[in-house]
Amino acid sequence: MVRKMEGRLIIAAIILTALTACGNDVKEHTAPPIYDRDSVSMMTSYGVNTLISDSGVIKYRIVTERWDVNMVRQPSRWTFEKGIFFEQFDEKFHVQAYVQADTAWYYDQKKLWHLRGRVRIRNINGLIYTSEELYWDGMKHELYSNVFSKVVTPDRQMEGSYFRSDEQMRHYLVSNSKGSFEREDMTGENKAEEQPKDPADTTVVEEPVRQAAQKHRRSTP
Repeated sequence: MVRKMEGRLIIAAIILTALTACGNDVKEHTAPPIYDRDSVSMMTSYGVNTLISDSGVIKYRIVTERWDVNMVRQPSRWTFEKGIFFEQFDEKFHVQAYVQADTAWYYDQKKLWHLRGRVRIRNINGLIYTSEELYWDGMKHELYSNVFSKVVTPDRQMEGSYFRSDEQMRHYLVSNSKGSFEREDMTGENKAEEQPKDPADTTVVEEPVRQAAQKHRRSTP
């Protein structure tokens, strides 16, 4: 019995020695993290159709395939890499505009939307805006773009490389532009008092559009 115990102890010692010898050759392999901590989204939602409020008032309905929220990264942001479509409401919950883009970012601290890729807006007045990039400043309540933009309304069309407007797109400016207008838009004449228009009565105005219109008004008897 004693011999058996001694034999077992010897075997255990041999195994322990072997494991210790192997352990000296073992190296720990580590890899750096795949992503930096601040680049990982805190929340990711799919198939989103939700209402968003501002100061307790519902302002938007957002529809998107994917919505990432990152409150650690500075500045904190919402990311919509799969496109976005949303409706804008007034205080009485009436739809004021439809907005869509291929990609969008919203910086919540600045209340700033950055829309890119086939940006399109349509408001209740029939105005249609298209561009490849647009910023929407919720603090200043204005929209602006420094790339080619196109504005089409029921009675005019304008194109230019700079665009600025209020949130309702009732007052807007397009510079470095060209566009077509009905003559009454520049002279202030009453359309009801005019004779049926000939196609030649359409006037094309080159940049600067606003200055040209003002000059035409001053020169009109």
